[in-house]
Formats: sequence, structure tokens, C-alpha cells
Amino acid sequence: MTNQVGIDMNNDADGDDLLQYNPNRLLDTLIENLRLKNDAALSRALEVAPPVISKIRHHRLPVGASLLIRMHEVSDLSIRDLRYLMGDRRNKFRISDKQFKPKEGETPGGGTNQG
Repeated sequence: MTNQVGIDMNNDADGDDLLQYNPNRLLDTLIENLRLKNDAALSRALEVAPPVISKIRHHRLPVGASLLIRMHEVSDLSIRDLRYLMGDRRNKFRISDKQFKPKEGETPGGGTNQG
């Protein structure tokens, strides 16, 4: 199966570089597809501050869900294709059950127990 950017998603013979996390490939593909000049133009298109793009390029900031969704909206590439471009091959995402438990001393409504 070939995705929207012409990568055969069933054939990993394209090289090991497609298997490793590399947000630069994602950013470069977006710049090319949107016909932009540089990272500053990409940051304007995505409506994020320029340092965000720089931090992603230098592996100091991961590509978050909200930014991935914004990339999808701007480029019309599927989330799956965007994740594939940056080397994310996970089929399932696991969320820790601790994220949904209230902190000790808090009521489920968000307040604190102050009897």
C-alpha cells in the first residue's frame, strides 16, 4: 500500500532511516508539499512560534498531538502518513491509568477535600 506521499508502507526496504525517529524528514516533507521556503514559513503556516520548529529539529521537543493534528489540517496528509514520515511505527498507543486518577486529597469534581 502506498501512502499519500508515495512511500510504500508495506515495504521497509527503503532503508533503515525510515525506521528511526526523525522529525526532520517530517518537517522537510511539509515544507516541500506546502511549497514553503524555510522553517520560519512553516511555523507561520502551522501557527506556532519559530523556536518550536527549531526544538523539534534538534530533538529537544517531541511532535505533540496538537501539532500533529495541525500538520494534518494544513497539509491534508493523514495522521498515519505524518507519523510514518517521522518514523513512528506504533500501531497502538497506551495511556497510563495514572493520568486519569485524581490526586490524593482531590474529589472527582476537581476540588479538594477540606471538610
